[in-house]
Amino acid sequence: MKAEPNDHFPGAPLTPTGDPMKAAVGPGSYADRDDRPDLTLAGDPKIQPMSVLSGYSIESRDPDPRGWPVFGCDRKQAGTVTDIWVDRSEPQIRYYTVELSDGGSVLLPNGFAKVRKGARRIDVKAIRAAHFADVPRTAAADRITLAEEDRVVAYYAGGMLYAEPDRTEPFF
Repeated sequence: MKAEPNDHFPGAPLTPTGDPMKAAVGPGSYADRDDRPDLTLAGDPKIQPMSVLSGYSIESRDPDPRGWPVFGCDRKQAGTVTDIWVDRSEPQIRYYTVELSDGGSVLLPNGFAKVRKGARRIDVKAIRAAHFADVPRTAAADRITLAEEDRVVAYYAGGMLYAEPDRTEPFF
């Protein structure tokens, strides 16, 4: 465990040791789920990028963020949206592929993305631009496993508390 109790009694709250964004404790914790994709009733991967699917498109009245910049909570650009991952069982956007400015790509859960249609950009309150480099990666470019989903979402959730030092302090 990458954390230690912050007091000497059973059940004391845990404080991350080392980099709290990688500690997998508190809001960044996750269960060890199966390392296999969730499947549709037909046995196909349930969540996949639109680039490998046929018959999927963005509704004409909705913004298509492919090509838009993605900014972290520090207002610095982390990368650019290159693909959109959809849930084939419940047609909705689940993730965006973000091509990082430094190279490589990561997934951004739709729930952590604020799509700003007027500004043609996506803002992410959870993490700083530099944190995108440490988002857990998927083993395959065209599918995500249950375990990978939990790790990706947990990383962004952990950022809601640990990405900025003042987030761990009391509110007044």
